Amino acid sequence: MNVTFSQKCRLVRDASVAFLLMMLSAACSDKLETTYTYRTQVPVYMEVDVFRSMEVGSTTAKPLSATGKIYVYEDYLFINEPQKGIHVIDNQDPSSPKNLNFIDIPGNMDLAVNGGILYADSYIDLLAFDISNMQEIKLVERVENVFPHMFADLNQTLFITYKDTVITYSESERKKWIWYDGMAYSNGAVISPGGSYGQGGSLARFTLAREHLYAVDENSLRLFDVRKAEKPEFVRSVPLGWGIETIFPFENKLFIGSTTGMHIYDIGNPAQPEEMAVYSHITACDPVVVNEKYAFVTLRSGNLCQQGEDLLEVLDIQDPYHPKLLKAYDMENPHGLGLAGDQLYVCEGNFGLKRFQIADVMNIDTHLIEHITDKKAVDVIPTDKSVIVIGPEGVCQYAHSNDGPLQLLSCISVAP
Repeated sequence: MNVTFSQKCRLVRDASVAFLLMMLSAACSDKLETTYTYRTQVPVYMEVDVFRSMEVGSTTAKPLSATGKIYVYEDYLFINEPQKGIHVIDNQDPSSPKNLNFIDIPGNMDLAVNGGILYADSYIDLLAFDISNMQEIKLVERVENVFPHMFADLNQTLFITYKDTVITYSESERKKWIWYDGMAYSNGAVISPGGSYGQGGSLARFTLAREHLYAVDENSLRLFDVRKAEKPEFVRSVPLGWGIETIFPFENKLFIGSTTGMHIYDIGNPAQPEEMAVYSHITACDPVVVNEKYAFVTLRSGNLCQQGEDLLEVLDIQDPYHPKLLKAYDMENPHGLGLAGDQLYVCEGNFGLKRFQIADVMNIDTHLIEHITDKKAVDVIPTDKSVIVIGPEGVCQYAHSNDGPLQLLSCISVAP
């Protein structure tokens, strides 16, 4: 069979001739380009003066359009909408939560509550809101330039943020894009001596303890004195190294998760955190929760954690200067986690929510109580009233008991 450049491609029986024909056809035809479309994040530069002129404060309630952090304070549930602000939910009845209002906060990703004051980041600034009257939430303080890692110039007149963008390009222009998982940045807090604090999830960037607000960015721990709750004062920054992701307080310690391990800091002197230990592992996203004896750490592969594994690790922290790995359990794609007595909740992303009995930490895998697979789960807060679970589709609440399955109470869904 003779094949010329002018001939059109046709079916042939001989595989080698078919391959040659394909190569020749490609050589003499117009260049074929395939179009790809990706949703990613691109840098956006903003002038500081423009940013600070934006509206900030309480507005009417609006539907949830995206999920970020969850935070519980008294009978209220706060849901962060990344880069936009915070939904305030009356959660007295978890089976019928009521959307009260929305706090417009440009660039907001994290929050924490100290008595009647809510702290929230707004790009490079820290804001304090009076929430003593949930119907009239007021901005009472702005601490400027306390998150300087976002600045794009030495004069601090421009800063950089990111926004979701749809990118379309042809195969010939194809580049390697970094995928950011917005849910890797979340808030955690527990009740600590020295204040009436709320409770957040395990994917923490803000937390309160001992009359101080602690905030982590990619490479440092930033301290704020909040003894005067409405007047937070920046104290200092503690360098931690790159890859910092989460923070969780317990007693007089901070447990800080990173892409390479877990840091333990003593905050007996809350204004002068002292490093106690660093537990290292291979690269993976790393939220952590703890009790008196153990730290429970999830390691997740995928996205920015692409070199990692999908594991639940149990560490003995009875000697916090020498944490020891006791056992690691295979998971599917673990994200946030939460403790409630001798039960552990593990969010498995697209694979749902798992609940384990952890009285025997050496055999957790054989004590799976239940696995909810019909909803995606990214972070969880177990409370006395309900187990609150957040995922990309919304926030759901479950009734819980020690000897029965979780019962779905309600869901606040992301608007289509």
